[in-house]
Amino acid sequence: MKHSVIIGSGSFLPPLVKKNGDFTEQPFYTEDQLLINSKKEIIIDKFQKITGIVERRYAPADLDASDLAAIAGNLAVADSQIDKETLDLIIVAHNFGDTSCGAIQSDAMPSLANRVKHQLAIRNPSCIAFDVIFGCPGWLMGVMQAEAWFKAGMAKKALVIGAETLSRVIDRYDRDSMIFSDGAGAIVLESREGQDGCGCAGTGGILSSCAVSHSMEELGYLFMGNSYEPESNPDIKFLKMKGRKVYEYALKYVPEAMRACLDKSGASIGELKKIFLHQANEKMDESIVELFYQSYGLEAPKDIMPMCIHYLGNSSVATIPTLFDLVRKGRYSDHNMEAGDLVMFASVGAGMNINALCYRCC
Repeated sequence: MKHSVIIGSGSFLPPLVKKNGDFTEQPFYTEDQLLINSKKEIIIDKFQKITGIVERRYAPADLDASDLAAIAGNLAVADSQIDKETLDLIIVAHNFGDTSCGAIQSDAMPSLANRVKHQLAIRNPSCIAFDVIFGCPGWLMGVMQAEAWFKAGMAKKALVIGAETLSRVIDRYDRDSMIFSDGAGAIVLESREGQDGCGCAGTGGILSSCAVSHSMEELGYLFMGNSYEPESNPDIKFLKMKGRKVYEYALKYVPEAMRACLDKSGASIGELKKIFLHQANEKMDESIVELFYQSYGLEAPKDIMPMCIHYLGNSSVATIPTLFDLVRKGRYSDHNMEAGDLVMFASVGAGMNINALCYRCC
């Protein structure tokens, strides 16, 4: 029996730290291009209470998304201790390609995955490289695709990366711009044969996954739109979000997807040790987990959900693999994982798209 097992992980935290206090001189406008006259300290304090974000990371000007991806990917390969030439797949999830500082368009050809393969100097022509664009759930979709290749007998080892430089596509006159950040995270996934795939008790590796897409009214919840600054160039588009709509959508559908995934796995809610949820908004994430547990008639355990949004912000596809790598390598004293532990990954983002995956640690 085949089992998809995580054998390595890596992440890259960009060195430029942008604190909330750095926005005190930044003018903000409404979507109607009217200046917001409230004191910046009040705006920032309200923002922090809702999102939990105190600071975020931005990539330096000389690094693009593919560079961040290559760094994280290289660390994951090194951690796995495999020969990089034995990789069958390189999958890179992103939403904006390589967007250089000051550029007004993104660059996604050749694919970021091909660029990562080049930077890692992998010569094996049978190592297939391709990108995934699926909103914030893109990295998790990449993991699901890798497992599908494994089950089809088309691959045995995959490097799956999530990388983004959102700081280059945000409208700095929009308050929501304070949410977004840059980063990259990666795992090496391997298909193993045997009863448990990894030598741990029971069945290790990926147990189940599910995904849903709602693309009617929901299509416009996250989009590219004009700057809120009245004198801005109307031909340049920026990342925009209908925050309330996203919040309501996530609370309605993400807990459902998480439950469907857990029930499909055959495991019980009591076995679940950690939930790695896309780091979108602290208040929203806490509510999602509470509703998920309420669907089983339970209260959410206090230590079930590690978070990094407070100091890393929302780096889209990079949040989950980054957080997983940090916890896996013992960077959080109050969170750890042991062989046999059941964990869940879940994400929500533009599309609107949702996915979830249950994994038994090895």
